[in-house]
Amino acid sequence: MRLILASTSPYRRELLARLRLPFETARPEVDETVLPGETPPQTARRLADAKAAAIARREPAAWVIGSDQVAELDGRALGKPGTRDNAIAQLVAMSGRAIRFSTALSLHRDEVRLQALDITVVRFRNLQADEIARYIDAEQPFDCAGSFKSEGFGIALFDAIESQDPTALIGLPLIATARLLREAGFALP
Repeated sequence: MRLILASTSPYRRELLARLRLPFETARPEVDETVLPGETPPQTARRLADAKAAAIARREPAAWVIGSDQVAELDGRALGKPGTRDNAIAQLVAMSGRAIRFSTALSLHRDEVRLQALDITVVRFRNLQADEIARYIDAEQPFDCAGSFKSEGFGIALFDAIESQDPTALIGLPLIATARLLREAGFALP
């Protein structure tokens, strides 16, 4: 069976490769604007579904995985910082706080649509300005929601991570992905 990851994210590509299934990647053309009144989990679900659907329309015989993650502080979505200053501002705002990450997954083929959602809570230590600057300069997480890479040096910023699936925080919940792929008929352990 043909499998396509509807993402060009190197993080998601590396995660999916852990399942040792052959797959391709494709860039979905999806507007990622948050809709008025939409909660972060709703946004993550809608965008994961839209990404999978966009590629599934072009490749109807393939199974397509779409995933999206939205970081949330005080009920509002945090985007990818893009710049050093924005990353510093995000980490300052998250210092000593708990942040929720909604990571949604959607698997499509023809009319079949399988979905999952992981909620991960990251509890940040109280961070000093020099620690934040040192971290940002070392890892430059400008393309990461929340301005950190938990799979790298960013783990030193936390007091705790509460999750059902530690890979969800990196961008693709592999426990749910494996479950949905087995349900779709892929041979996994």
